[in-house]
Amino acid sequence: MQRSGKRTWILLSILLLCFLAGGYFLQSKQPAAYPAYVSDSPSPTGTKAIYTYLKEESESVQRWKKPPQTLDAEDGGQVLVMVEPLNMPKSEEMKAYEKFMEAGNTILLFQRNPQGMFDLVTDPVEAGAEEGILYDQKDSRNKAEISYLNRMQTEQGDDILLYDDAGTIALERPYGDGRLIVSIFPEWMTNGQILKKDHVSLLTSLLNETEGRQFLFDEYVHKPQGGEKALNVYPMWFLLFMFQGGILAILWLWYQGKRFGPIFSPREATVRFSDEGIRALAAWYMRSRRYHDSIAIQADYLKLVLQEKWHIPYREEWRSLAPLLERKSQGRMGKKEIDSFLSGLTDVLNKKRLSKQEYLLWSKKIDRLRKVVEER
Repeated sequence: MQRSGKRTWILLSILLLCFLAGGYFLQSKQPAAYPAYVSDSPSPTGTKAIYTYLKEESESVQRWKKPPQTLDAEDGGQVLVMVEPLNMPKSEEMKAYEKFMEAGNTILLFQRNPQGMFDLVTDPVEAGAEEGILYDQKDSRNKAEISYLNRMQTEQGDDILLYDDAGTIALERPYGDGRLIVSIFPEWMTNGQILKKDHVSLLTSLLNETEGRQFLFDEYVHKPQGGEKALNVYPMWFLLFMFQGGILAILWLWYQGKRFGPIFSPREATVRFSDEGIRALAAWYMRSRRYHDSIAIQADYLKLVLQEKWHIPYREEWRSLAPLLERKSQGRMGKKEIDSFLSGLTDVLNKKRLSKQEYLLWSKKIDRLRKVVEER
């Protein structure tokens, strides 16, 4: 028996090791998954190309992964680049961004629909006459990958940086001593589209408009909100190891025969019910087929109930109870139903033997009348 148990544990250990090794190697061969628009993503949806280009041009380019409340708002000349935020910032975060701009800094926002961000308003539009053509402040023609989903509304004091026949594509808005620059096409920043058409020159013109000394690529806006943060802290191989360890712990507990929670004894094992005698007597009558005796006892008990509840004399014969039952029932039982019940019950009581079917039928009828009497 002990050898069999040892063999089982050895086989389980070998299988678990093979499962761990296979999961690790399969996971290591899969390409890394990157969120869209992050500056360290080499995928077509990432922005590593523009970040690397700016980093080579100037050392004052870095990633910013902290909340906006930690930004150094007093140091003017900074440019915070926000590319398609994953979630709408909270109200306290929006106030921190506005304070950052009012101190003399710039936010360069690339977002498809900036409705609700910094009081920006957009309008849905349809395709224009000349798709893919837009104009800058000098009315120079430029080609770009554009989709006619929406365009921005402008206010007094805004400078239109890029536009097409459908409306404003990029604008600049003053914020205290700083400013906000917005473009509704973040796809131009991605690795897969930056070299298409005139995207490079368009992005360069927007970056030059900032006149910044230091560029911060905001990666805080790409962090998921909710329960995913806790899992993202750990590497995938560690999560896989913990999951498989949990399975092994469950198998070990099951093998050991452990139980969880207290042991509860059924009430029937410790309590004697008050109707045990009645149940035993009924079972004895059923096994010995003493159906007539049981019906007689039930009918006698019904007479006692009639005397107690409806004051019908116990000594009266069943056939003579018809007018009394009709009056006491107050319309709940008809005359024909009462006559049929009394006549049939008298015949059953006069029989010497009853079948099981007759016994069950008249037991139900007697019990039904008993309930009617007790309810009244």
